[in-house]
Amino acid sequence: MASESVARAVAEEAGRWGSMRQTGVSLRYMTEFGSRPTERNLLLSAQFLRKELPIRIARRALELESLPFGLSNKPAILKVRDWYLESFRDIRYFPDVRSGSDELAFTQMIKMIKVRHNNVVPTMALGVQQLKKEQCRTRRIPSGFEEIHEFLDRFYMSRIGIRMLIGQHVALHDPDPEPGVIGLINTKLSPIQVAQAASEDARYICLREYGSAPDINIYGDPTFTFPYVSSHLHLMLFELVKNSLRAVQERYMNSDKDVPPVRIIVADGAEDVTIKVSDEGGGIPRSGLPRIFTYLYSTAKNPPDIDGPSEGVTMAGYGYGLPISRLYARYFGGDMQIISMEGYGTDAYLHLSRLGDSEEPLP
Repeated sequence: MASESVARAVAEEAGRWGSMRQTGVSLRYMTEFGSRPTERNLLLSAQFLRKELPIRIARRALELESLPFGLSNKPAILKVRDWYLESFRDIRYFPDVRSGSDELAFTQMIKMIKVRHNNVVPTMALGVQQLKKEQCRTRRIPSGFEEIHEFLDRFYMSRIGIRMLIGQHVALHDPDPEPGVIGLINTKLSPIQVAQAASEDARYICLREYGSAPDINIYGDPTFTFPYVSSHLHLMLFELVKNSLRAVQERYMNSDKDVPPVRIIVADGAEDVTIKVSDEGGGIPRSGLPRIFTYLYSTAKNPPDIDGPSEGVTMAGYGYGLPISRLYARYFGGDMQIISMEGYGTDAYLHLSRLGDSEEPLP
């Protein structure tokens, strides 16, 4: 009974905090502030996060309770909502951060919150899959499914922002950062090096699944660097390269023809850094192109089941890889485009904004 009243009190407080205005932080401010990770600056950062994170987390918890088509009641969505309410409670009930030892304890706590939310994306995808299965059985295809897509875009974009704030604060505690690295931001990131690492990871997955993998050729200036978040770029490139490898592998696996390589081209423009991932995997039908950035589309013949065992990253799953990757690009003002030639292949363009002087508040 007592636990029920506590849960009710937390939910009511989340309702109040969810109506408050969140504060945007620009990347330029993050970089300048983080370049001096003194004890005072880390204390100020922790005090800001103690006020800001509950607002952002409460907003997401409230939205999870009012989704259309009964999505809020799916077991996977309820699990995610509980994670958000737990995290809201942990931060709200944490004592005032007044000293260096308080700050270290707070940092450990938000680090644990970040870990708690590691599986939010696949768990949300399972909830959507539950809804899809139900509607396939009842043959009820709702006309307003774009409402769910818009919610998921907002939800995942907010999640990127929350994880960026937590990750940046935690990373500023690194006693021996690499040269040019400020928290999560690498001021001298080499897109060629990230492309090589992402390609190796994607090829490993392809080899594990099919027993072989197409070659990957990377073109661009190996000395070129620009400011960006390495983990974000790796995630986006891994997804694009993985999709291309799968398309080429499946097209040529029973063919006597030479398997064409996947090509990655890095271009340094005045406004954007653009990375093209190009394949000859047969392309996507024109009728399918509008759906590739929705959360309800997957080319996997048998996507992983909600109740089945998890085997880590697979070559194709629930269909959230591309829409999530595009959000990562858009988070810093970039974008992603897919141009396909059915019967030949696909070109994916990743447009990355130069971050150095951006004073725009991040989502």
